Amino acid sequence: MKLLFYDAKNYDVESFTATQREFPDVEIEYIKSDLEPRTAALAEGFDAVCAFVSSDAGRLTLRLLSERGIRLLLLRCAGFNNVDLEAAAEYDIRVMRVPGYSPEAVAEHAIALALSCNRKLYKAYNKVRENDFSLNGLMGFNFYEKTAGIIGTGKIGAAMCRICRGFGMRVIAYDVVPNDTLAEFVEYIPLEKLLSDSDVISLHCPLTDDTYHLVQLDTIRQMKDGVILVNTSRGALVKTEDLIEGIRMHKFAGVGLDVYEEEAGNVFEDRSDEILEHSTTARLLSFPNVMITSHQGFFTREALSAIASTTLQNCADFLQGRESGNDVK
Repeated sequence: MKLLFYDAKNYDVESFTATQREFPDVEIEYIKSDLEPRTAALAEGFDAVCAFVSSDAGRLTLRLLSERGIRLLLLRCAGFNNVDLEAAAEYDIRVMRVPGYSPEAVAEHAIALALSCNRKLYKAYNKVRENDFSLNGLMGFNFYEKTAGIIGTGKIGAAMCRICRGFGMRVIAYDVVPNDTLAEFVEYIPLEKLLSDSDVISLHCPLTDDTYHLVQLDTIRQMKDGVILVNTSRGALVKTEDLIEGIRMHKFAGVGLDVYEEEAGNVFEDRSDEILEHSTTARLLSFPNVMITSHQGFFTREALSAIASTTLQNCADFLQGRESGNDVK
Protein backbone atom coordinates (compact mmCIF):
# COMPACT_ATOMS: atom_id res chain seq x y z
CA MET A 1 0.00 0.00 0.00
CA LYS A 2 1.23 3.46 -0.89
CA LEU A 3 0.44 6.07 1.74
CA LEU A 4 0.77 9.83 1.24
CA PHE A 5 1.51 11.55 4.53
CA TYR A 6 0.32 15.18 4.56
CA ASP A 7 1.70 17.98 6.76
CA ALA A 8 4.74 15.92 7.77
CA LYS A 9 6.96 17.38 10.45
CA ASN A 10 10.43 16.08 11.26
CA TYR A 11 9.16 14.36 14.38
CA ASP A 12 6.41 12.64 12.36
CA VAL A 13 8.95 11.28 9.90
CA GLU A 14 11.18 10.01 12.71
CA SER A 15 8.43 8.27 14.67
CA PHE A 16 6.68 6.74 11.64
CA THR A 17 9.96 5.63 10.04
CA ALA A 18 10.94 3.83 13.25
CA THR A 19 7.55 2.10 13.46
CA GLN A 20 7.23 1.36 9.74
CA ARG A 21 9.70 -1.53 10.04
CA GLU A 22 6.90 -3.51 11.68
CA PHE A 23 4.60 -2.88 8.69
CA PRO A 24 6.53 -3.87 5.54
CA ASP A 25 3.42 -3.74 3.35
CA VAL A 26 3.09 0.03 3.83
CA GLU A 27 5.18 2.46 1.76
CA ILE A 28 5.06 6.06 2.99
CA GLU A 29 5.84 9.28 1.16
CA TYR A 30 6.00 12.43 3.30
CA ILE A 31 5.10 15.95 2.13
CA LYS A 32 4.98 19.24 4.03
CA SER A 33 1.73 20.47 2.46
CA ASP A 34 -1.44 19.98 4.48
CA LEU A 35 -4.49 18.25 3.04
CA GLU A 36 -7.00 20.58 1.40
CA PRO A 37 -8.75 20.76 -1.99
CA ARG A 38 -5.78 22.29 -3.81
CA THR A 39 -3.37 19.62 -2.52
CA ALA A 40 -5.70 16.63 -2.95
CA ALA A 41 -4.37 16.10 -6.48
CA LEU A 42 -1.00 15.15 -4.98
CA ALA A 43 -2.61 11.87 -3.90
CA GLU A 44 -2.65 10.62 -7.49
CA GLY A 45 -1.09 7.15 -7.56
CA PHE A 46 -1.53 6.51 -3.83
CA ASP A 47 -3.92 4.14 -2.06
CA ALA A 48 -4.40 6.07 1.19
CA VAL A 49 -3.66 9.43 2.77
CA CYS A 50 -2.72 10.39 6.31
CA ALA A 51 -3.94 13.72 7.73
CA PHE A 52 -4.07 15.66 10.98
CA VAL A 53 -6.79 17.41 12.94
CA SER A 54 -6.05 20.71 11.16
CA SER A 55 -6.49 19.21 7.68
CA ASP A 56 -9.44 20.08 5.44
CA ALA A 57 -11.28 16.83 4.83
CA GLY A 58 -14.50 18.42 3.64
CA ARG A 59 -16.72 17.24 0.80
CA LEU A 60 -14.67 18.79 -2.00
CA THR A 61 -11.40 17.37 -0.69
CA LEU A 62 -12.93 13.92 -0.29
CA ARG A 63 -14.42 14.01 -3.78
CA LEU A 64 -11.04 14.90 -5.26
CA LEU A 65 -9.36 12.13 -3.27
CA SER A 66 -12.00 9.63 -4.38
CA GLU A 67 -11.46 10.57 -8.02
CA ARG A 68 -7.80 9.64 -7.51
CA GLY A 69 -8.61 6.22 -6.12
CA ILE A 70 -8.15 6.97 -2.41
CA ARG A 71 -10.15 4.57 -0.28
CA LEU A 72 -8.63 5.20 3.16
CA LEU A 73 -8.20 8.39 5.17
CA LEU A 74 -5.99 7.89 8.20
CA LEU A 75 -6.23 10.50 10.94
CA ARG A 76 -3.15 10.54 13.18
CA CYS A 77 -5.22 12.19 15.93
CA ALA A 78 -8.36 11.64 17.97
CA GLY A 79 -10.45 14.55 16.64
CA PHE A 80 -12.44 14.12 13.44
CA ASN A 81 -14.77 17.12 13.27
CA ASN A 82 -12.79 18.31 10.23
CA VAL A 83 -14.01 15.30 8.23
CA ASP A 84 -17.30 15.29 6.32
CA LEU A 85 -18.31 11.78 7.31
CA GLU A 86 -21.42 11.80 5.12
CA ALA A 87 -19.28 12.60 2.08
CA ALA A 88 -16.71 9.98 3.11
CA ALA A 89 -19.43 7.31 3.15
CA GLU A 90 -20.80 8.56 -0.17
CA TYR A 91 -17.35 8.34 -1.81
CA ASP A 92 -16.56 4.99 -0.14
CA ILE A 93 -13.58 6.34 1.80
CA ARG A 94 -12.94 4.57 5.08
CA VAL A 95 -11.93 6.95 7.89
CA MET A 96 -9.82 5.69 10.79
CA ARG A 97 -8.34 7.60 13.73
CA VAL A 98 -6.19 7.27 16.84
CA PRO A 99 -8.72 7.61 19.68
CA GLY A 100 -6.15 7.35 22.46
CA TYR A 101 -2.38 7.61 22.16
CA SER A 102 -1.06 8.90 25.48
CA PRO A 103 -3.78 10.45 27.59
CA GLU A 104 -1.26 11.07 30.36
CA ALA A 105 0.82 13.26 28.04
CA VAL A 106 -2.04 15.71 27.47
CA ALA A 107 -3.25 15.58 31.08
CA GLU A 108 0.26 16.26 32.39
CA HIS A 109 0.52 19.27 30.08
CA ALA A 110 -2.88 20.50 31.29
CA ILE A 111 -1.80 20.42 34.94
CA ALA A 112 1.51 22.05 33.96
CA LEU A 113 -0.42 24.94 32.41
CA ALA A 114 -2.63 25.21 35.50
CA LEU A 115 0.37 25.26 37.84
CA SER A 116 2.29 27.72 35.67
CA CYS A 117 -0.65 30.11 35.63
CA ASN A 118 -1.24 29.76 39.36
CA ARG A 119 2.36 30.27 40.45
CA LYS A 120 3.12 32.84 37.71
CA LEU A 121 6.12 30.80 36.56
CA TYR A 122 6.48 32.67 33.26
CA LYS A 123 6.55 36.00 35.10
CA ALA A 124 8.89 34.67 37.81
CA TYR A 125 11.31 33.32 35.20
CA ASN A 126 11.48 36.65 33.37
CA LYS A 127 11.89 38.62 36.61
CA VAL A 128 14.83 36.52 37.75
CA ARG A 129 16.49 36.78 34.33
CA GLU A 130 16.38 40.55 34.85
CA ASN A 131 18.01 40.10 38.27
CA ASP A 132 14.73 40.88 40.05
CA PHE A 133 14.21 38.39 42.88
CA SER A 134 11.24 40.18 44.47
CA LEU A 135 7.98 38.28 45.01
CA ASN A 136 5.72 41.14 43.88
CA GLY A 137 2.95 39.88 41.62
CA LEU A 138 3.75 36.19 42.12
CA MET A 139 1.09 35.21 44.68
CA GLY A 140 -0.78 32.00 43.92
CA PHE A 141 -2.97 29.62 45.92
CA ASN A 142 -2.69 26.03 47.14
CA PHE A 143 -4.26 23.42 44.90
CA TYR A 144 -4.52 21.18 47.98
CA GLU A 145 -8.15 20.97 49.18
CA LYS A 146 -9.34 23.17 46.28
CA THR A 147 -11.90 21.97 43.72
CA ALA A 148 -10.93 20.79 40.24
CA GLY A 149 -13.74 20.76 37.68
CA ILE A 150 -13.09 18.41 34.76
CA ILE A 151 -15.36 18.78 31.73
CA GLY A 152 -15.16 15.56 29.75
CA THR A 153 -13.91 12.36 31.38
CA GLY A 154 -12.73 10.18 28.54
CA LYS A 155 -9.18 8.83 28.65
CA ILE A 156 -7.51 12.25 28.91
CA GLY A 157 -10.08 13.71 31.28
CA ALA A 158 -9.82 10.61 33.47
CA ALA A 159 -6.03 10.99 33.60
CA MET A 160 -6.51 14.63 34.62
CA CYS A 161 -8.91 13.55 37.37
CA ARG A 162 -6.31 11.18 38.78
CA ILE A 163 -3.61 13.86 38.70
CA CYS A 164 -5.84 16.35 40.51
CA ARG A 165 -6.72 13.75 43.12
CA GLY A 166 -2.98 13.28 43.68
CA PHE A 167 -2.74 16.98 44.54
CA GLY A 168 -5.32 16.44 47.27
CA MET A 169 -8.05 18.27 45.36
CA ARG A 170 -11.75 17.61 45.44
CA VAL A 171 -12.55 16.42 41.91
CA ILE A 172 -15.91 17.13 40.30
CA ALA A 173 -16.82 16.40 36.70
CA TYR A 174 -19.39 16.88 33.99
CA ASP A 175 -19.92 14.47 31.10
CA VAL A 176 -22.94 13.20 29.21
CA VAL A 177 -21.63 9.67 29.86
CA PRO A 178 -19.99 9.31 33.32
CA ASN A 179 -16.81 7.24 33.53
CA ASP A 180 -17.51 4.40 35.96
CA THR A 181 -13.80 3.86 36.65
CA LEU A 182 -13.72 7.23 38.43
CA ALA A 183 -16.72 6.60 40.68
CA GLU A 184 -14.59 6.12 43.79
CA PHE A 185 -13.35 9.72 43.93
CA VAL A 186 -15.08 11.83 41.24
CA GLU A 187 -18.46 13.44 41.80
CA TYR A 188 -20.50 14.06 38.63
CA ILE A 189 -22.61 17.19 38.83
CA PRO A 190 -24.51 19.47 36.41
CA LEU A 191 -22.37 21.81 34.32
CA GLU A 192 -23.75 24.93 35.98
CA LYS A 193 -22.77 23.62 39.43
CA LEU A 194 -19.31 22.65 38.22
CA LEU A 195 -18.71 26.13 36.82
CA SER A 196 -19.71 27.84 40.04
CA ASP A 197 -17.84 25.48 42.41
CA SER A 198 -14.49 24.95 40.66
CA ASP A 199 -11.22 26.69 41.47
CA VAL A 200 -9.59 25.07 38.42
CA ILE A 201 -11.56 24.13 35.28
CA SER A 202 -9.99 21.91 32.63
CA LEU A 203 -11.62 21.09 29.29
CA HIS A 204 -11.24 17.55 27.93
CA CYS A 205 -14.23 17.05 25.63
CA PRO A 206 -14.54 16.60 21.86
CA LEU A 207 -15.70 19.42 19.61
CA THR A 208 -19.31 18.81 18.60
CA ASP A 209 -22.35 20.95 17.89
CA ASP A 210 -23.21 20.69 21.59
CA THR A 211 -19.75 21.68 22.86
CA TYR A 212 -18.95 24.41 20.33
CA HIS A 213 -18.31 27.62 22.32
CA LEU A 214 -19.05 25.78 25.55
CA VAL A 215 -17.09 28.54 27.29
CA GLN A 216 -18.72 31.85 26.39
CA LEU A 217 -19.90 34.91 28.27
CA ASP A 218 -22.86 33.24 29.98
CA THR A 219 -20.82 30.29 31.25
CA ILE A 220 -17.88 32.54 32.17
CA ARG A 221 -20.18 34.62 34.37
CA GLN A 222 -21.18 31.44 36.25
CA MET A 223 -17.54 30.76 37.21
CA LYS A 224 -15.90 31.76 40.45
CA ASP A 225 -13.88 34.95 40.48
CA GLY A 226 -10.21 33.99 40.41
CA VAL A 227 -10.75 30.68 38.62
CA ILE A 228 -8.03 29.08 36.48
CA LEU A 229 -9.23 27.86 33.07
CA VAL A 230 -7.25 25.33 31.01
CA ASN A 231 -7.99 24.09 27.50
CA THR A 232 -5.84 21.37 25.96
CA SER A 233 -8.71 19.88 23.95
CA ARG A 234 -10.09 21.86 21.00
CA GLY A 235 -9.84 25.61 20.44
CA ALA A 236 -13.46 26.19 19.45
CA LEU A 237 -14.71 24.94 22.81
CA VAL A 238 -13.95 28.51 23.89
CA LYS A 239 -15.39 31.62 22.28
CA THR A 240 -12.24 33.72 22.21
CA GLU A 241 -13.89 37.14 22.08
CA ASP A 242 -15.89 36.26 25.19
CA LEU A 243 -12.81 34.86 26.92
CA ILE A 244 -11.06 38.18 26.32
CA GLU A 245 -14.06 39.95 27.81
CA GLY A 246 -13.93 37.64 30.84
CA ILE A 247 -10.24 38.40 31.34
CA ARG A 248 -10.99 42.12 31.20
CA MET A 249 -13.69 41.53 33.84
CA HIS A 250 -10.92 40.07 36.08
CA LYS A 251 -12.77 36.76 36.22
CA PHE A 252 -9.65 34.61 35.83
CA ALA A 253 -6.58 34.18 38.00
CA GLY A 254 -5.06 32.55 34.94
CA VAL A 255 -5.86 31.02 31.57
CA GLY A 256 -3.75 28.23 30.08
CA LEU A 257 -4.33 27.34 26.43
CA ASP A 258 -2.67 24.73 24.26
CA VAL A 259 -5.31 25.12 21.52
CA TYR A 260 -7.08 28.15 20.05
CA GLU A 261 -9.86 28.94 17.60
CA GLU A 262 -7.57 30.31 14.89
CA GLU A 263 -5.30 27.30 14.96
CA ALA A 264 -4.35 25.67 11.66
CA GLY A 265 -1.31 23.61 12.49
CA ASN A 266 0.49 26.47 14.22
CA VAL A 267 -1.57 29.64 14.53
CA PHE A 268 1.41 31.75 13.51
CA GLU A 269 2.32 29.68 10.47
CA ASP A 270 2.24 31.65 7.20
CA ARG A 271 0.72 34.71 8.87
CA SER A 272 1.84 38.25 8.21
CA ASP A 273 2.61 40.60 11.09
CA GLU A 274 -0.45 42.63 10.13
CA ILE A 275 -2.77 39.62 10.44
CA LEU A 276 -1.18 38.59 13.73
CA GLU A 277 -1.62 42.07 15.11
CA HIS A 278 -5.39 41.77 14.75
CA SER A 279 -5.80 38.06 15.59
CA THR A 280 -7.65 37.12 18.77
CA THR A 281 -4.82 34.78 19.76
CA ALA A 282 -2.33 37.64 19.59
CA ARG A 283 -4.72 39.70 21.72
CA LEU A 284 -4.79 36.93 24.31
CA LEU A 285 -1.00 36.99 24.43
CA SER A 286 -1.13 40.61 25.54
CA PHE A 287 -2.62 39.64 28.92
CA PRO A 288 -0.11 38.85 31.68
CA ASN A 289 -2.23 36.07 33.20
CA VAL A 290 -2.62 34.11 29.96
CA MET A 291 -0.19 31.33 29.06
CA ILE A 292 -0.35 29.87 25.53
CA THR A 293 1.61 26.92 24.21
CA SER A 294 1.81 25.65 20.64
CA HIS A 295 -0.47 22.57 20.73
CA GLN A 296 2.25 20.50 22.38
CA GLY A 297 0.14 18.56 24.85
CA PHE A 298 0.54 15.35 22.86
CA PHE A 299 4.22 15.96 22.19
CA THR A 300 6.06 13.23 24.07
CA ARG A 301 8.15 10.34 22.80
CA GLU A 302 5.61 7.86 24.11
CA ALA A 303 2.67 9.60 22.44
CA LEU A 304 4.37 9.92 19.06
CA SER A 305 5.30 6.24 19.12
CA ALA A 306 1.72 5.26 20.01
CA ILE A 307 0.29 7.49 17.25
CA ALA A 308 2.55 5.93 14.64
CA SER A 309 1.84 2.39 15.82
CA THR A 310 -1.94 2.81 15.90
CA THR A 311 -2.07 4.65 12.56
CA LEU A 312 -0.06 1.97 10.77
CA GLN A 313 -2.07 -0.78 12.47
CA ASN A 314 -5.19 0.93 11.12
CA CYS A 315 -3.58 0.73 7.70
CA ALA A 316 -2.87 -2.99 8.18
CA ASP A 317 -6.45 -3.63 9.32
CA PHE A 318 -7.71 -1.92 6.18
CA LEU A 319 -5.44 -4.05 3.97
CA GLN A 320 -6.67 -7.22 5.69
CA GLY A 321 -10.31 -6.14 5.54
CA ARG A 322 -10.62 -6.27 9.31
CA GLU A 323 -13.11 -4.34 11.40
CA SER A 324 -11.63 -1.91 13.90
CA GLY A 325 -12.75 0.07 16.91
CA ASN A 326 -10.84 2.97 15.38
CA ASP A 327 -13.25 3.43 12.49
CA VAL A 328 -15.01 6.80 12.36
CA LYS A 329 -18.59 6.49 11.12
